[in-house]
Amino acid sequence: MDCQDKRVAIVGLGASQVDYCIAVQNSKTWDETWCINSAISTYKCDRAFMMDPASRYLDTEDAGHQTQVMRDLLPKFQQPIYSCELDERVPRLVEYPIEDVVRQTKSGYFNNTVAYAVAFALWSKVKEINLFGIDFSYAGNLHFAEAGRACVEFWLCKCIEAGIQVGVSPRSGLLDQNVPLNERLYGYHRLEDQKIAMPCPDGEWVVCDRSNIQSVIEKHNIEQVEVEKPPEPYKG
Repeated sequence: MDCQDKRVAIVGLGASQVDYCIAVQNSKTWDETWCINSAISTYKCDRAFMMDPASRYLDTEDAGHQTQVMRDLLPKFQQPIYSCELDERVPRLVEYPIEDVVRQTKSGYFNNTVAYAVAFALWSKVKEINLFGIDFSYAGNLHFAEAGRACVEFWLCKCIEAGIQVGVSPRSGLLDQNVPLNERLYGYHRLEDQKIAMPCPDGEWVVCDRSNIQSVIEKHNIEQVEVEKPPEPYKG
């Protein structure tokens, strides 16, 4: 169960999960992949998080379109599934360590399953987390967000403060990753030469004018995060 210093991909059900698929096709790897809810139907993972009791899927129709696929998968799933309680019908269920996580992180702010997974990563002292399919809001309607975005971003910020490297799919609305760099600093985005803030490989951050961005990227060896592209065909 030891996750310390591991690089972890967390995969949810949002549209940006496609970037996980493309990343894997481009030979990117992680020490572990964690799936949220019915993402276990699509991706191989090392552990899963399903914070609703299994009875929600096995005994009710409350989970909508996820109900049947989870009903089929849960009894035979082979990897650990963290949840709020055990159920003998799902042998691989593991009780989420809620007391330890709350005590050590000094917070009890959890209103969705992704938040529990990110908090687990913080509690486990992983080295890096990369989120895919965790979207909550979408380009074209940035003033609307599904419930839970603030909670996930709260836990991501706690991870960043703890020194964990945090990566988010550039298609995702989390941490404004789907907003152009020159529009992320409110107020400064209205200037003719906008200010841009970027993380450096050493964990530090740098702020520069848009007109100077290329030289800053080269000076600090900053890797620009772009939307993943499918692997190119072999050109023999």
